[in-house]
Amino acid sequence: MVSDFFYPNMGGVEEHIFNLSQCLLEHGHKVVILTHSYGDRVGIRYMTNGLKVYYIPVKVFYNQCVLPTMICSLPLIRYIFIREDIQIIHGHSAFSALAHEGMLIGRLMGLKTVFTDHSLFGFADASAILTNKFLEISLVDCDHCICVSHTGKENTVLRAKVQKEKVSVIPNAVDTTLFTPDVSKRNNDFITIVIISRLVYRKGVDLLAHIIPEICSRYKNVQFLIGGDGPKRWLIEEVRERNLLQHRVTLLGSLEHSQVKHVLNKGHIFLNTSLTEAYCMAIVEAASCGLQVVSTKVGGIPEVLPPDMIYLVEPTVPALIKGLEMAIVDYKKGNVECPFEMHRRIGVYYNWFNITKRTEIVYNLVKCEAKRNLGQRLASQIQSGVLAYLLVVSLCYIILQVLEFLVPRKYIDIARDYSDIHIVPSNGKGKED
Repeated sequence: MVSDFFYPNMGGVEEHIFNLSQCLLEHGHKVVILTHSYGDRVGIRYMTNGLKVYYIPVKVFYNQCVLPTMICSLPLIRYIFIREDIQIIHGHSAFSALAHEGMLIGRLMGLKTVFTDHSLFGFADASAILTNKFLEISLVDCDHCICVSHTGKENTVLRAKVQKEKVSVIPNAVDTTLFTPDVSKRNNDFITIVIISRLVYRKGVDLLAHIIPEICSRYKNVQFLIGGDGPKRWLIEEVRERNLLQHRVTLLGSLEHSQVKHVLNKGHIFLNTSLTEAYCMAIVEAASCGLQVVSTKVGGIPEVLPPDMIYLVEPTVPALIKGLEMAIVDYKKGNVECPFEMHRRIGVYYNWFNITKRTEIVYNLVKCEAKRNLGQRLASQIQSGVLAYLLVVSLCYIILQVLEFLVPRKYIDIARDYSDIHIVPSNGKGKED
């Protein structure tokens, strides 16, 4: 697994990588995660069930992503791939430069590559055009792609010009044992609306800033509980101060993943105001905790929950206010599903072991594909129309050949698997490694 986004950073991509890796380990596979350093977290770390994580010493360039140099990290990444006896490189997130670097190096080393796209992109603004072109030249030679929704698949096929036969749809899942209802934590004197999101434009914070004072003026027994941080936090703070809502709007700031459940259990309604979303994990976690869900009808969100578990509205202020009012009225009338029944249903719909089995099918599919030589890979790159990128690929290949001469793979020790390591008890009895 290769991505710029992993723990201790928090987010949907990080959670997806961790949970998928844990299930693959339980199925008997060897899983190694490659990411960049986070503060003083550099080197090798072991997580639950012996999940091995390489935090390579590469500086962050922007928004937790490394600078896409393509060659500076090549010797270290090659060494890790050989030492860990890697067969498949699985990159995550179109924003991750490290994922694209890892997949390129892996392909040139004859390894299979799989890419999971977690986001939706537009086609008009400059940043989207540049990102889409970069994604196109990266995926033109990728063995297989995975998207988390059918809307995401259509988006990836269009913007990255990937053959639709090479794209599978495998949704996210949620560990329902971590998101259980606890109605005793709810404040019965108020109806609590919970928002857990990064406070950025894409998450609809500008819509939220108009919704909060309007709902608070109409319903005196409604309060807002907001978890998350971001560059748009000042806007919510300004609205709270201007409308004297300090006692009804609580900003919790950044949350650890372990805290999310406790915040959700304090609420009655969960609000999602995203302007674009390939798949929203937050609404699944909220439904698992038994909350009514009100969400914008954008991207892949309509595919996530059944119609009777979510109020889907257009991404406008009037529509969101109407959706919240419907949820509030239904709650007051008692016209809501039992939280524990909602939790049970989510556990049936979204299961990480089912997602893992579907991912394994993709892995087995790419393993059966024939290996391609450098000429075939360069021919594929011509399709992207960026001929200068051929020089980058060729340079990376030459550096790999030089490294093979200077540091032959036969002199690189293969790392022991965690499951093969036996710890000697303190009394000295037991099987010694």
